[in-house]
Amino acid sequence: MMAATTATDDAVSAEDLALAGAAVAAMHDELKAYPKPGLVSPVDSGSHDDMDFALMCRSADSLLRPFASLAAAGRQALSFDGSLAPLGVEAERQMLHATGGVNTHRGAIFSIGLVVASIARTRSAAMPVSPEAIQTTLRREWGTALEAHASGGDAASHGALVRKKIGASGARGEAARGFPSLFQVGVPAYREALASGLEANAANVHTLFALMETVDDTTVLYRGGTEAGLFVRRSAAEFLAAGGCRDAGWFERAERLHRTFVARNLSPGGCADLLAATLLVVRNSIFRPAIFERHGCPGTGASAA
Repeated sequence: MMAATTATDDAVSAEDLALAGAAVAAMHDELKAYPKPGLVSPVDSGSHDDMDFALMCRSADSLLRPFASLAAAGRQALSFDGSLAPLGVEAERQMLHATGGVNTHRGAIFSIGLVVASIARTRSAAMPVSPEAIQTTLRREWGTALEAHASGGDAASHGALVRKKIGASGARGEAARGFPSLFQVGVPAYREALASGLEANAANVHTLFALMETVDDTTVLYRGGTEAGLFVRRSAAEFLAAGGCRDAGWFERAERLHRTFVARNLSPGGCADLLAATLLVVRNSIFRPAIFERHGCPGTGASAA
């Protein structure tokens, strides 16, 4: 297991490192978005009393080299059990070292790490890199292993406890199905938000609400059960039905929901991970929204040549 980790570390290329940097930038941009109901932002810590914006940023930064190793492993189509999973465990170890033991990004390591591996593999096959191609690569290369992974797992994790108590499959089930919430909800919602003229922050928040409306977020279900899950989905649906972030009063309505979520101790952390993954997929696809052509990818410092 450790040999596979060492081998992929040695094989990291400049392109792998650049892709890892894009993943970390996407995580930073998710963190900077506000208002996000119950979630950490530069404004406050949301429903989390054990973490804040600075800690979350340190956590994201600690994942640069681990994501680069996952990109290298994905590019080589190494196995999930023999390489990707051990690299994910090492990424968690580095995250926990950076945060003093606080679990800030365990779910993001799993979801975004798989997306990083899938993008790297798609590129290596000289295929046009589109969301559809990335999802196809994920399912072709690691789908069978991910299906097996979804049926097992750490019995003490929040996701496993929710699966046992409620039956929601969480991130593992999402991965086994090729992340339908990411590719069929997040990516289209983000593209449509940008196409409608929303600026970056509003587009991010709008996409988050689209994910909240459809995803059975195990972070929410762990904290509040099925009633909380229904409340989150209903709140998001009502926000979007009123125009979402296209409505003139969207910021105030989202901020009110943020305060309500904090009062109820709810945090859609799984949806936040999927938002970051959405940003990563769109920025690394052949589709490039005009906002990126004008200003570069937010948070990366890059601009179109």
